Amino acid sequence: MKREKNPYRNLVLISQLGIQVMVPVFMCLFAGIFLDRQFSTGFFTIILLVLGILAGGRNAYILAMNSIESEKKQGEKQHEEYK
Repeated sequence: MKREKNPYRNLVLISQLGIQVMVPVFMCLFAGIFLDRQFSTGFFTIILLVLGILAGGRNAYILAMNSIESEKKQGEKQHEEYK
């Protein structure tokens, strides 16, 4: 039997992925701009922007791995039910 997929689940996953990537980037960017204005440098923005990009990538990786793992568990569970 075919596994039924919920289209709303995919929409939520895509939205969550975008949010989890963009929030650390923007937070670090704004913090870097603030620190650069306080100390009159251009150093903090670049460093914190790179840190935000790395944090966003890590969040995306973790979300993707958790999604794949839950799909595997759900598939195994349905496979056992049909035996």
